[in-house]
Amino acid sequence: MRSATDRTHSAKGAAVAESILILTEDEDLLDDLLRLCAAAGAQAEVAPGPPVAAGRWERAPLVLVGDDRAAALSAAGQWPGRRPGVLLVGRDLDDHTVWARGVALGAEQVLHLPADEPWLADRIADAVERPGPPALTIGVLGGRGGAGASSLACGLAVTAAAKGRRSTLIDADPLGGGLDMLLGGERTPGPRWPAFVSARGRLSGAALEDSLPLLHGVSLLSWDRADSASLPAEAMCTVLTAARRRGGVVVVDLPRSADPAAAEALAQLDLGLLVVPGELRAAAGAQRVVATAGALVRDLRIVARPAGGGGLAPAELARLLGLPLAGELPDEPGLPAAADAGEPPGTDGRGALARFCAELLERALPAAGAAV
Repeated sequence: MRSATDRTHSAKGAAVAESILILTEDEDLLDDLLRLCAAAGAQAEVAPGPPVAAGRWERAPLVLVGDDRAAALSAAGQWPGRRPGVLLVGRDLDDHTVWARGVALGAEQVLHLPADEPWLADRIADAVERPGPPALTIGVLGGRGGAGASSLACGLAVTAAAKGRRSTLIDADPLGGGLDMLLGGERTPGPRWPAFVSARGRLSGAALEDSLPLLHGVSLLSWDRADSASLPAEAMCTVLTAARRRGGVVVVDLPRSADPAAAEALAQLDLGLLVVPGELRAAAGAQRVVATAGALVRDLRIVARPAGGGGLAPAELARLLGLPLAGELPDEPGLPAAADAGEPPGTDGRGALARFCAELLERALPAAGAAV
């Protein structure tokens, strides 16, 4: 095992202004703190022995002080001074004197590992990610198969990216064939859902964004063509929470049946869009979707599609389903052929889909306060 001093030398070369500062000479504690920093996508700068170099103490977004160092620094009068974002970390729950040291050193919190690991992981991630307003999160569902929900989800994500917004598209339908195909990126390397089915707890939003395929300005998490594994609700919660923390716009393409993962996604939406053609049969099918999804989404609205040979008017469709009308999305001739040619829905800024998406996002984004 390398010594703490050795690890300090290796950390110095990678140190940046955003590094978490770790002060400890306890090898086991250091291993745990480095592991938590890595899981949060944070760089760590280790200072094992006194004194702390000038500037390191002040610039770190968070300082993790092992109880071994706290006692030594306090006794030697070498504590650099009070500042926000200092956490005192120990292991001995029976040592009640640690609380007095925390107060004396001005620590924001006194923690004990391993019990406080989840809280500490969140605090590290918050320190390096500096969370702002969460993303505007829009979910799209089809009232029936072939209603155009996936095309609308893709169009919203592509349009948001074209407007200069951070844009993430999440494929929550394991039986949909994979949105990477709709975006023309089925051969683009990068993780798909099977890589995240075991995700739990805190996931770095920056690490998630950096790992995903970037297609037409959209960070995409899609299913692949392998046998689809069951997606736990915990995995959806972890991934969607990380994506939302990055800000901008997150679009979720949802299945019509509310399995546990879909139910978790529905509960996190700011806006749900139910795409329904103006047909009695489609309206009847959409009522079943409303009965399940409507109880989970805080704001569910109808996107009406035209029906061949007349059919229900958008206002009548919304009245039958008992939901507000988000608008009518006209047909766009040539959309399927363009997608087959590698032009995803929404890339033609003059097309009906892109115009609809731009108008909807313009109405929704100021109200949600979504960040770029």
